[in-house]
Amino acid sequence: MQTSHSADEIEVAYERHGDGQPMLLLHGGMAPTEYWHPVLPHLDDYAAVVPQRPGFGTCLDDSDETSAADVLAREVDYVRALADAVDGDPILFGHSFGALTAIEAASEVDVEAVVAYEPAILPEDFRREADLADRMSDLVEAGRPEEAIKRYVEMVLHPDGLDDLDAWLDDWPVWPQCVDLVEEVIRMNRAVEQYRLPARLDVDAPVLVLSGTSGPDFLRESARNVHEALPRSRFVEFDGVSHSGPSETPERVVAAVDSFLAM
Repeated sequence: MQTSHSADEIEVAYERHGDGQPMLLLHGGMAPTEYWHPVLPHLDDYAAVVPQRPGFGTCLDDSDETSAADVLAREVDYVRALADAVDGDPILFGHSFGALTAIEAASEVDVEAVVAYEPAILPEDFRREADLADRMSDLVEAGRPEEAIKRYVEMVLHPDGLDDLDAWLDDWPVWPQCVDLVEEVIRMNRAVEQYRLPARLDVDAPVLVLSGTSGPDFLRESARNVHEALPRSRFVEFDGVSHSGPSETPERVVAAVDSFLAM
């Protein structure tokens, strides 16, 4: 584990794997750094940098210090600090909320390229009705934090439903420890519900937007909307792949990344 401090004293801790062009791997909500372990063996040509996202192991604070409106800005600052810690302009590879962070950071940080798998951006019609953060908050206030996390899993990871959610959770590596993160997950979801996709994203770097046909429909729609809002982007959709595409089918995803970066 390496540690660095930015010019404005943001401490960043990260794992570095391999040599080559730096690639910052930004995990999504509820995912630990281990999310990227299936991907790392396929990134031989890059120096893969795996940080813990703020609020999910670093920069822990409460809503009085960092509101939902400030969560995204906090994470963009963290990516800026990471970019300063590596040599050269990095590639940002983000999944879900990490993908949203990567896109937002690329408007402020010099990067070589961005890879965004199903950015956590809600289509406008869906966003206006979104209430997952409120529903999770109500469950927490009722003393049912585990149920709050289950609602998140059902909506984001398994939108088509599961025959036995409890059995699936028993095999989920982060369960039940992730219940301790419920307040951070609610704050993250509020940030997503408040975010509005602009008509044009101010990103100069080329962006590869990825999606899977077995993920939530609203995230598939979002991925296409993001692609259309970017000045330089390519869109690739993987048949039969879920929202967990990078860790689910790393060979296919990295092959698409390699093809894009070789342009």
